[in-house]
Amino acid sequence: MGAVVVRYTTRPDRADENEQLIREVFAELAAADPGGVEYTALRLDDGISFVHVAVLEGDGNPLLALEAFQRFSSTVGERCADGPHPARGTVIGSYPGHPA
Repeated sequence: MGAVVVRYTTRPDRADENEQLIREVFAELAAADPGGVEYTALRLDDGISFVHVAVLEGDGNPLLALEAFQRFSSTVGERCADGPHPARGTVIGSYPGHPA
């Protein structure tokens, strides 16, 4: 399994908007239930930093097909003071979850 981790810091006046857009992604993800992805988004305690972790089965990324994700990602750079900084990785393990 592969993973994508993205971290960034929003402009203070755009952090709540960013969170709302993330919530819309999760709502559409739950409704579509595409499978093949475990997705977590975190808003850190400073209130303006975010971390997203997507664990992907196979070669595709089901998030890319979601309209809400497209809306979120098309304007994320405008909301950011720093980043986004994506990094790819390989899952070693997760708990609870699946061994690699």
